[in-house]
Amino acid sequence: MIFFETKLKGAFVIQLEKIEDERGFFTRSWDSKVFEKNGCNSKFVQCNISFNNKKGTLRGMHYQEKPHEEAKLVRCTKGSIFDVIVDLRENSITKNQWVGIELSENNGKMVYIPEGFAHGFQTLEDNSEVFYQMSEYYFPDLSKGKKWNDPKFLISWPIDDPIISKKDEGWE
Repeated sequence: MIFFETKLKGAFVIQLEKIEDERGFFTRSWDSKVFEKNGCNSKFVQCNISFNNKKGTLRGMHYQEKPHEEAKLVRCTKGSIFDVIVDLRENSITKNQWVGIELSENNGKMVYIPEGFAHGFQTLEDNSEVFYQMSEYYFPDLSKGKKWNDPKFLISWPIDDPIISKKDEGWE
């Protein structure tokens, strides 16, 4: 695994290193010691899968409040997505800035999202699946969101007129 820190301190794009032959490939996608060496939270307690039927589906921008903020490790296991993270940390010099990265079943990239960030994605093709590892359990009362098109973030989503839930449309 090769870690590339984004402009948002503590957030990484991780490139998987594939060993390929005529059978296919093998790669390591998780190693707690490597994550710790890169300053990442290595305590994952929950895994989630999000399956999305239609291209243009937008989910986000989600986060969980203190004292149960979440770090996430996100990978697209089928199809492709445009994955977005927004720095919400109060004392960060990059507060309210965002980074977007394409994740796909073929490009071997993952995103590590530290605590204090909002996260969302938009599917770039039908039948896209996303796999998350989470550092915290889900606490419904602490589950929050930011509006996907909030003018203070100015996120450039790749597909206009997204398919979005009423809950995600209602964030402020």
